[in-house]
Amino acid sequence: MNVVFRTSDAPLPRLVARLVAQDALPADLDAVVRDGAGAARFSGKTGQVFEAFVAGEAGVKRLALAGIGKAEGADRLAALEKAGAALTARYLTSGETSLAIDFAGSGLTGVEAAAVLLGARLRGWRHDVYRTKLAEEQRRSLAEVVAVGAPEGTSAAWDVESAVAEGVEFTRELVAEPANVIYPASFVERAKARLEGTGVEIVVLGLSEMTALGMGALLGVSQGSVREPQLLAMRWKGAEADQPTAFVGKGVTFDTGGISIKPAAGMEDMKWDMGGAAAVAGTMLTLARRKAKADVIGVCGLVENMPDGNAQRPGDVVTSMSGQTVEVINTDAEGRLVLCDALTWVQKEYAPKTVIDLATLTGAIIISLGHEYGGMFSNDDALAASLDAAGKGSGDKLWRFPIGAAYDKLIDSPIADMKNVGPRYGGSITAAQFLHRYIDKGVVWAHLDIAGMVWADKPGATWDKGATGYGVRLLDRYVRDVLEA
Repeated sequence: MNVVFRTSDAPLPRLVARLVAQDALPADLDAVVRDGAGAARFSGKTGQVFEAFVAGEAGVKRLALAGIGKAEGADRLAALEKAGAALTARYLTSGETSLAIDFAGSGLTGVEAAAVLLGARLRGWRHDVYRTKLAEEQRRSLAEVVAVGAPEGTSAAWDVESAVAEGVEFTRELVAEPANVIYPASFVERAKARLEGTGVEIVVLGLSEMTALGMGALLGVSQGSVREPQLLAMRWKGAEADQPTAFVGKGVTFDTGGISIKPAAGMEDMKWDMGGAAAVAGTMLTLARRKAKADVIGVCGLVENMPDGNAQRPGDVVTSMSGQTVEVINTDAEGRLVLCDALTWVQKEYAPKTVIDLATLTGAIIISLGHEYGGMFSNDDALAASLDAAGKGSGDKLWRFPIGAAYDKLIDSPIADMKNVGPRYGGSITAAQFLHRYIDKGVVWAHLDIAGMVWADKPGATWDKGATGYGVRLLDRYVRDVLEA
């Protein structure tokens, strides 16, 4: 089928006349499409799709007009992604197998055309691996999207954006898989398989190595599970740098809450408690695929939090790799225990200048921000500003929260250096404050609490219901804007 784009300030007859002149459609189409689009109130707004069937000498043709909003504007690329995504959403299970998007005469640049294609690809991702009895009309039919008359520069721009898409899709895959399929060891194996041949250097630490290093906080979380923990480190050295940048992800592949067990209702969602680690793995794939000119290390702390007879108890005291001790008040506040040892390890091993961690850390962040923003905490205003800009530019939005010494007293313990939870209020802040205690002096750091963003209960602009892939585009944009600038 054919698709032509229309801005909200472009006259419809001119676009139709262009198709007619190319003999793509019959000469009497002008009035048919114009009147039909008008009756359907199609005005070219972002995401609008108008469909028509027209008869020609070669048979019936299916035509769609896709709205891309105003010709100019700060949100131009986001609008174009939304337009491409709207087409995929409309025709993914329509019976159409191929979509030809006609860019000729659209006035779009190569970068803008690539944004349309990115939106179309991202919205087309579905995890149907285990769905064996889908009705025919529910099965995906759309197999390809073809760019026709693409403007100069589209191919080069698409080389970059397709790498982003691959990273997002990999993150969605990891998040969507059930916990009996993705657990610490299988997460590592799947990452190795996807990164093979990309030039990414991989280091994996198992139980014995982490025990020798004294990672008592991370190991305490995993000790109730038969699945052994893993620490996965991936390095992409696409440029020489005095100090690398580190991305660190929480990878709790399933979180029952441990002895502080969660309610049964909704616990199945805790398969995505490794969304931070998945975002880091997807980002590393993107950076390698597009050969980013940056030195970046991605670290994933991978554990399963289970409540067997060997699980840690509320009241236990563990010693982290840094030497700091933690009184475990709540075993369901486990992500910070995983991250603190991963943060210590990457700082000791690689001495990064900047560390950014991502974690589905607290339910409190969802109470604060809903599912519209990830929470950001940082010890550096410049880093926070760069991440905020990257969030706005990529669509993975962030909102900054405070940290400071005033919050430290809320996590002081009477028998250890700290406890792993504070009071009910300020829960996301005290969690960030806990992590801040593990950041070395002089290291620029940001913590991103993305609990409300990695999974969606309904379709969004460029994703279906389920795993969103949040974080990959954010980190990639940060690399582009800051490390490659």
